[in-house]
Amino acid sequence: MQQSPQITFRHMDVSPAVEARIREEVAALGHYFNRITSCRVVVEAPHQHHQRGKGFHISIDLHVPGSEIVVNHEPSLHGTVANSETGEWEKHLETQPDHKDIYVSIRDAFAAARRRLEDYARVLRGDTKHHTEDAED
Repeated sequence: MQQSPQITFRHMDVSPAVEARIREEVAALGHYFNRITSCRVVVEAPHQHHQRGKGFHISIDLHVPGSEIVVNHEPSLHGTVANSETGEWEKHLETQPDHKDIYVSIRDAFAAARRRLEDYARVLRGDTKHHTEDAED
């Protein structure tokens, strides 16, 4: 990569351990496509009053020759059933428990970025499938 990655933390304190993990992941992306010109990563923690249902949001912006690859990773929600105060069962949307861990969110976001980067490299190499029209009789 031509520039060092720009890492921004929102609604949370800067963590040297998290920053080091992100730098490792960015360096690993260079193995899949070595012409990345710049990378910007934003790590956003949920607001305090949303802590229960929301996980970390990771945004990755990669600049490559002729294009820009953007990954916005937000953890998916799944339905959980809980017993309410009235004694009846209610369904709530809840973030999957493992996605409340920042390292899991980083891993998944960079996995998505890697897939998009591999797809972009495949297109540049011309390795994509081309469908031909069947000859009409």
